[in-house]
Amino acid sequence: MNAPRRRPLRRHIPTAIWIIGIVALTAIVLYPLLWMVSASLKPNSEFGSNQGFFPENPTFDNFVKVMQGIAGIPTWKFFLNSLLLGVGAVIGTVISSSMAAYAFSRITFRGSKILFAAMIGTLLLPFHVLIIPQYIIFRNLGLIDTFWPLLAGKFLATEAFFVFLMVQFIRNLPRELDEAARIDGCGHGRIFFSITLPLIKPALITSSIFAFIWSWNDFLGPLLYLNSPEKYPLPLALRIFNDQTSTSDYGATIAISVLALLPVMLFFILFQRFLVDGVATQGLKG
Repeated sequence: MNAPRRRPLRRHIPTAIWIIGIVALTAIVLYPLLWMVSASLKPNSEFGSNQGFFPENPTFDNFVKVMQGIAGIPTWKFFLNSLLLGVGAVIGTVISSSMAAYAFSRITFRGSKILFAAMIGTLLLPFHVLIIPQYIIFRNLGLIDTFWPLLAGKFLATEAFFVFLMVQFIRNLPRELDEAARIDGCGHGRIFFSITLPLIKPALITSSIFAFIWSWNDFLGPLLYLNSPEKYPLPLALRIFNDQTSTSDYGATIAISVLALLPVMLFFILFQRFLVDGVATQGLKG
């Protein structure tokens, strides 16, 4: 038998170039994250003097200082506040947006197209335009310095992006499933909970990922509505590190930033396989 012919070397060159390019691009994308982890191990004396990537005298004192708390408030309290806001945002967004999306995609009522177009139009409205009227409303209701201003909108389907995402997903589901359920005597409630929700799980998880990340990283909302430091989430806790002394504690600030990033990365890694399926459907025509 003849020995198999070896492929010419020039056929492997494009593949090698492609792999090297992907590795280089990945390194560029991950560099800020790796730098932040490395900088969290630097003592404060090296900030400004050590321009290198690696610390000369690595130490965990920054993390020890962070875990001791800020201004008499334990660090776990800030994590708990952020977790409460993040989980509340996920629950509210999933429940309200899925119900609104089902109404727009499966229920025929007068003015549905106009209302849907108006809802999509809110995506063009900057958040800063709504700050003053929303603050006045919550102040008159006596809800300032509570979590309600940060969570109420999540339970009222005010996030048009998530509603639109789920509408596009539901519109691609076969209507024959709804018709078969109606023949068996099911109403909209039974169809929604027993048929629609299980089939739009990728869209629900995609919305959950974005809702959690946006709530976890939100700085302006808590800054406006929260006055008590013990109610601050992590983004405001970072500000305390820079404001409590005349000189900013860069090491502790970066250390708590690394700790604040871990839940977001874990949440994303656990559910990222559903992300592509969910986002890919928002541009499809039902």
